[in-house]
Amino acid sequence: MANAAITMDDLLASAEDSIKQLIAGEVVHGTVLSVKKHEILIDLGPLGVGLVPRREVGFSKNYEEGDEVTASVVDTELDNGYSLLSLRKAAKDRGWDEVVERMEAGEIISVTPYDANRGGLLVEYEGVRGFLPVSQLSAEHYPRVGSSDKDEILQRLNVLVNKELRVRILDADRKANKLIFSEKEAVKEGLAERFKKMAVGDKVTGIVTGVVDFGVFVNVEGIEGLIHISEISWERVSNPADYVKVGQTVEAKIIAIDKERLSLSMKQLTQDPWLDEVEQFKSGDTVEGTVTRITPFGAFVQLSASVEALVHVSELGGDGTDPEKVFTLNERKEFTILEIDKENRKISLSLAGKKKK
Repeated sequence: MANAAITMDDLLASAEDSIKQLIAGEVVHGTVLSVKKHEILIDLGPLGVGLVPRREVGFSKNYEEGDEVTASVVDTELDNGYSLLSLRKAAKDRGWDEVVERMEAGEIISVTPYDANRGGLLVEYEGVRGFLPVSQLSAEHYPRVGSSDKDEILQRLNVLVNKELRVRILDADRKANKLIFSEKEAVKEGLAERFKKMAVGDKVTGIVTGVVDFGVFVNVEGIEGLIHISEISWERVSNPADYVKVGQTVEAKIIAIDKERLSLSMKQLTQDPWLDEVEQFKSGDTVEGTVTRITPFGAFVQLSASVEALVHVSELGGDGTDPEKVFTLNERKEFTILEIDKENRKISLSLAGKKKK
């Protein structure tokens, strides 16, 4: 009995000595004992029990009881007798080797962002935290919004949190702890093949990804297209948002192909109503129109639904005449048609009754 007691004491002493041999920073192996909301307990065998706080688990990892794990020792003994461990740090140390290997091979990998800020998406890959900047998102996911609308940018980026994305590693600097991902680089080869199949004049279908002051951005099979405000409608467009909304499917014609973007036109898929309506006018005709814009060089006048003409300042009676003193917005006046240039879609007017010099 005594021998058994001594043997037990020896075992306890031996175990105690083993626990004391833990060294901060070393890597240990164990088995998950329990998984709780704020912590995970790890059975380290003769080295005791380790505690992993939730912040040291890692964003992309889920563990269950019985899982074999590798951890890094942060503190050898807490007040409760446990050692403080980090699964994230151990994974990070191993992960950097894989990160560098993947970058050098130019491999496409899958990542899942765990958070977002106005600059981009926060990503953890193989225990290493990295960043996917907004500028490196593909056309499909780039948040095309007004430059001053920071809240909408963040709102659009938050949609991508917890969504799997295909990326390439753009930069990996272990010493500086910098890891940058690019979705644009991952889709580049596929886009090049799609570009080869497209030609100026083709009709394409796309999804509106952004509406800004100067036009509309459209995702066409992963390729970014821009419909300039002047190509939305044959009408004079003041606000592109009056014509399309984000998420809407639109049809357009390719009018130019750049390296990474298509220039598109919605209006060129329809007949120009100007060409039909202008047939009712002839040089020398006296017509009635509505003043729609007043500029330092003259006034624009709406003659019909699609036909707009210009009264140049030189037709107002002498140098230095201020068009704002002659015209009022939305007023109707009579004018004389001086010239109709169908090729350039221009009509020149003078005030009715005024003889041209």
